[in-house]
Amino acid sequence: MRIDIISCQPDLLTSFFTHSILKRAQERQLAEIHVHDLRKFAINKHGQIDDYAFGGGAGMVMMIEPIDKCISGLKAERNYDAVIYMTPDGELLKQPAVNRFSLLNNIIILCGHYKGVDERVRQLFITHEISIGDYVLSGGELGAAVLADAIIRIIPGVLNDESSALTDSFQDGLLAPPVYTRPADYNGLKVPEILLSGNQPKIEDWRHEQAIARTKTRRPDLLED
Repeated sequence: MRIDIISCQPDLLTSFFTHSILKRAQERQLAEIHVHDLRKFAINKHGQIDDYAFGGGAGMVMMIEPIDKCISGLKAERNYDAVIYMTPDGELLKQPAVNRFSLLNNIIILCGHYKGVDERVRQLFITHEISIGDYVLSGGELGAAVLADAIIRIIPGVLNDESSALTDSFQDGLLAPPVYTRPADYNGLKVPEILLSGNQPKIEDWRHEQAIARTKTRRPDLLED
């Protein structure tokens, strides 16, 4: 199995994959782990990979262009069975999903950061959205490490005793609405007109409606609470 992890903070992952079970899996050539620095695909010489969100609001958003370049470059070299985005509003990671991922050959994991990624990244590239819990971290690197560890450890031959893996055990509010940043039109995928209008009250109404719709679809249990 090959796992490619895309991160704007790759140094956070260096130590994690060079010790213990994950190190042994790579030495036995049962798994390959490659961490890619997203800033190498920045839009300018200053290493820019994020920008302000259309419609205003606090926080920065990861831009689509650097992510597109990185993922497209990887896909030009091999086929990928899954492109996974680590995000708080994704499907809660559970063992059955880990088991399914472990049967794949090539996986890309995209680490979110700041206020997340331009929504069009999710539309164009992502096949699975995964969360490791109902809380917010500084970035997706820890989640990516958790996911990679959970997958690799159950690959046959990684653990000295393969039966060991078979006996292992298992803030208030709405989910965030979609976010977008430059460009306003990317290969025909356009930012919703309301976010370009400058009408802040209507923008906030739109965001609230989108947040309710996303929560109702993805986490109805939050509405029950």
